[in-house]
Amino acid sequence: MRSLRRLLSRVFGFVARRQSEERMREEIEEHVALQTAENLRAGMTAAEARRQAILKFGAVEAMKESYRAGRGMPFIETVLQDLRYSVRTISRSPGFAAVAILTLALGIGANTAIFSVIDAVMLRPLPVRDPQQLMVLRWTARKELNFNGSSYGDCDNSRESGCVFSVPFSRTVRTQANAFSGLAVFSGPLDINFRDNGPAVIARGEYVSGDFFSTLGLKTILGRPLGPADDQPAVPPAIVLTYAFWQRAFGGDPSAVGRGVRLDNVEAVIVGIAGPGFSNITPGKTQDFFMCLSLVDRVRSEWWADGSRINDPSVFWAVIVGRLAPGVSIARAQASVSALFRSEVVHLSLLTDADGPGVLVKPVREGLDGESRGYAPMLDLLMGAVGFVLLIACANVAGLILARSAGRQKELAVRQAIGAGRGRIARQLLTESLVVSLAGGTLGVFVAIWGVKALVALLQSHVSDPFLFPVAPDWRVLGFTAVVTVATGILSGMAPTFRSARSDLTPSLRENASSAPGGAVQSRWRFRLGDALVVAQVALSMVMLIGAGLLVRTLGNLRHLNPGFDTRNILLFGVNPTIAGYTDPGTVHLYRDLQRRFAALPGVIAVSYSEDALLSRSTSGTHVHLDGAPPKSNVGTDYLAVGADFFSTMRIRLLAGRAFTSADFAQADATNAAVSAANKEAKAHADAGKASPAPRAEVAQSVLPALAPVPVIINQTFAKRYLAGKDPVGLHMGSPRNDKPATGPRPGYLIVGVSEDTKYGSLRSEINPTMYEPLTGNSAHFEVRTTVDPATLIAVVRKIVAEADGNLPLTDIRTQSQQIDDTLFQERLLSRLSSFFAVLALALACIGLYGLLSYEVARRTRELGIRMALGANRRDVMRLVLRQGLILALTGVGIGIGAAVGITRLMASMLYEVRPGDPATFAIVCLLLMVVAAVACLVPARRATRVEPMEALRTE
Repeated sequence: MRSLRRLLSRVFGFVARRQSEERMREEIEEHVALQTAENLRAGMTAAEARRQAILKFGAVEAMKESYRAGRGMPFIETVLQDLRYSVRTISRSPGFAAVAILTLALGIGANTAIFSVIDAVMLRPLPVRDPQQLMVLRWTARKELNFNGSSYGDCDNSRESGCVFSVPFSRTVRTQANAFSGLAVFSGPLDINFRDNGPAVIARGEYVSGDFFSTLGLKTILGRPLGPADDQPAVPPAIVLTYAFWQRAFGGDPSAVGRGVRLDNVEAVIVGIAGPGFSNITPGKTQDFFMCLSLVDRVRSEWWADGSRINDPSVFWAVIVGRLAPGVSIARAQASVSALFRSEVVHLSLLTDADGPGVLVKPVREGLDGESRGYAPMLDLLMGAVGFVLLIACANVAGLILARSAGRQKELAVRQAIGAGRGRIARQLLTESLVVSLAGGTLGVFVAIWGVKALVALLQSHVSDPFLFPVAPDWRVLGFTAVVTVATGILSGMAPTFRSARSDLTPSLRENASSAPGGAVQSRWRFRLGDALVVAQVALSMVMLIGAGLLVRTLGNLRHLNPGFDTRNILLFGVNPTIAGYTDPGTVHLYRDLQRRFAALPGVIAVSYSEDALLSRSTSGTHVHLDGAPPKSNVGTDYLAVGADFFSTMRIRLLAGRAFTSADFAQADATNAAVSAANKEAKAHADAGKASPAPRAEVAQSVLPALAPVPVIINQTFAKRYLAGKDPVGLHMGSPRNDKPATGPRPGYLIVGVSEDTKYGSLRSEINPTMYEPLTGNSAHFEVRTTVDPATLIAVVRKIVAEADGNLPLTDIRTQSQQIDDTLFQERLLSRLSSFFAVLALALACIGLYGLLSYEVARRTRELGIRMALGANRRDVMRLVLRQGLILALTGVGIGIGAAVGITRLMASMLYEVRPGDPATFAIVCLLLMVVAAVACLVPARRATRVEPMEALRTE
């Protein structure tokens, strides 16, 4: 209780310190006046009476300090005094303040801008209820899991790990695991033909189970969310619009709820509008509406003609998320689900117990990385770069403070002489550094705002994949800025503060400190520290320049890479007749008609189409069984369905055999149609339960082997890897063997040609074995080769497609050069930003070097004058100053090379055809840095040569 009263008394004394000061002054004055009056009565003069009264009272200021220490909060009062004094001191040096604050603002602002983007991409919490309890399942195995399936980029899926499962497995987990209070599945989104009352548009729809909204804790602002009843096929299909799509497509009209729409050719009803705060639980992904699982086999079903996504346990395509039940740990849930998964895949003969199948249960923010996976390495590198910039800025400001403190030695000595302790002086100097840092941090916020806008503009310049992360400052960004600001102030002020506080300041009280005994020692120590700061700046700049140089060379290597086909003057665009209701025969007829119309345009050389455009970052793959190989020993190959004249249009040379003919397309069409019919028949029997597996196999085997194989063209890598020593043309390959008797053996493929290798998905990707076959349906990308600028044909191409079918929208329309630029977007952005930060770091380092040498020349003016008076010529003086600066630069370069050798190894995955320790890059950067350092040293060196001996001797 007594301690509380004492604390309250101190707080009151601190708040009412002005009244306390006035009352204390009055009391002291009253005591002195009484004693003065008594002295006057004793016969003293007025002046002597007051003087004796004060002497008898004692040290007035000491009494005041004692009173303040007992009544107020002396620490806070001292801090406020230090702040006021620091502001006054810094304001008397506007040049120093401007340079230091601007330098720190650049460093702090750049770090805050990059962190704002990192926060949006990788750190922002999910907009769901209790996100820490929401888990995602991810399967793992020691062996490749050969399953049918597809992933939509929610996580990094491979054949030995992934986050997609079958829908039947989700039902098993829901009913048997007892580890989750709620469980839901989702998949997508997909581009779907969305039609209301107006023309059809392409909208992105995501399949979700009926318990998706309840599991995530999402609510609708209008209507109702999807529920478990919506998963039933007999219930009318229902969708829920996202808030953004509702505003964009319906103008926020509340009557949209209950309205019927068409998804491709399927009727559905809008039952609700999701809240504005939710887009997707996978970072960077977004969709326009959520659709129930009952639509799975009716919307975009052409992708899955070989199996049921709802009932086939071997079709992996859906992400499973669950909310942990109360009292259930992640380890317990993981063990329960792993046992179920192991039993499932072993029963399906997809894996064995020895393959170690299991399931990891991870928090959703950790398990689903989505688009952030592609941005993370780039942002990590940029964060490291701006971190280096901040370190250089700190060293630069530390050098400025160090040089400035050298001119304040007499002031500090006087303060020490009248009783200030070393700790008190150090605290004052550190407070000044923090004031500069706080000013730099405040200005850095505005730099960060501009930087965020510029960075987002660069990220959104990527046309094909817009930057979908909302970048906005929140408490994490503001907290990061505050921490960086304070840390910067402490870091930049620590070295000069402790150096000044620990120095012997007595010689500074002499009139000529530079010539005093011990002054030389002090000077050598001071400039040894200053030299170290400059060396650190040069070394950090060296690391950044080398990193930027490697990234610039990577971009150059990719731009000059030969992809295996002629990329000039090609217009690309996509069409998807299936979502407009076309069947395969109608699709083929449409493609041929469009091909004929495009070829008749003036300036068009050739026209073709393919399922995916080359270098679109989209690839397809399959397995084949080589004739004569052991059963089940399938080999993997990339796969691309192409149209007529594809190889001649893309100028891909055929090394053997021939190109596809019209007979090849007819043969492929007949074979694929028969296989599809057999699959549908087998699926119908399986769903109805009308036949056992054996009769189905007999029916399929009686039809399929009699069909002609599909003609294919393989690339050079396929021939070398799988058919070495053989003439590939005329060889037969079977479809993958997986012991599924539902359809029996298939006709397989017949190799009719071998093409040159080409890049498929991206310029960075390795060239894999690739198989081309005739395209007989599905969506396609057209390739139109021209003699003119292909962009000039966009309008007429749109007109021709609209005339063919007004409900057939074009997608991804661009030139091949633009598509390549899109694939190199990250490399371009990294090279630009890293180069900018590297140049900024180099500029700061050179400013530090220039400032150190300029101060050195000013400090040594008398010495230089004596040298010149004794006979030294101007060239010798210039060489003296240049040598000091170049030695510092060389030392920093040497240290920077050693650091760069280790640090650039972390960038290996971002480089292409250039090693992290590339000698040419290191040599060029060393030469550049030394040239720039020499220029920075030249100005103070020339100033030194202009010193007049007589004027220099009079300076002190």
